[in-house]
Amino acid sequence: MALILLKLVARLPLSLSRALGRGIGRAIYRFERRPCSVARINLALCYPSMALEQREQLCRQRMLHMGQTVCETPRLWRQPSAWLDRHVTAIEGIEHFESTLSSDDGTVFLVPHQGNWELVGLWLAARTAMTSLYEPPKLAALEGWIKGSRERSGATLVPTNSRGVAALLKALKSGQAIGVLPDQQPPESGGAYARLFGVSALTMTLVHKLLQRCNANVVFCAALRDRGGWRLHFLPADSKIYSDCEDAAVGALNRGVEQIANLQLSQYQWEYKRFRSQADGGITIYDR
Repeated sequence: MALILLKLVARLPLSLSRALGRGIGRAIYRFERRPCSVARINLALCYPSMALEQREQLCRQRMLHMGQTVCETPRLWRQPSAWLDRHVTAIEGIEHFESTLSSDDGTVFLVPHQGNWELVGLWLAARTAMTSLYEPPKLAALEGWIKGSRERSGATLVPTNSRGVAALLKALKSGQAIGVLPDQQPPESGGAYARLFGVSALTMTLVHKLLQRCNANVVFCAALRDRGGWRLHFLPADSKIYSDCEDAAVGALNRGVEQIANLQLSQYQWEYKRFRSQADGGITIYDR
């Protein structure tokens, strides 16, 4: 049934899928569902000096964008590259994209959960050899459809294990590109604590470890929802992301995530329990 629903939503025009998404977002906000409560907690943590009314308005706007992301993504997965190109309304920082591809070194594209990150992956894979980590959905029936949709643009998807990491390193050493979502919470063994929006967050060390083993460039990117499509943004990484020092590197990674989120706060994934892991191993902020 879930697969049938995805396929039906994929047939909707973009304007209708976004309208449906806004309706879902309004319902989530009105009935105080979990994404709404988590977003409130995260916004209070990250922006304690922001007026309560402003944070609440931001929370409401975020629910609308969250719903739109959910409903527009199935359509993205089933469209050809030409359709995506027509719906990219502007590209900011295209020079950072072009310069890194003109290099013989590999490129790490860091794509935080901002706007519609699926569009970024599809757009990039249509323009360069791209390898990305892939974690199958919880519903096994959806895996073939989702994985096949993502690979249609030419992306190579690899598992989130040691074999997948080896494939990422091989791609970089071959001068190709990889895509990484840098703001997911990693397992304790694959992370280090660093400040994110002023809050301690368990942060992936994968990018740091890859950069220590190859000469690669790092570019942050995002696709922000715009009228009739999306605006692509490319930003250079803080130079400390290339540091031999792990603490300096993961700190620079989080500053890049902050830059991307601050492009438009309402489109960032505040409903994710980003700070659930605590260095002292105590009760998380989401359980209080």
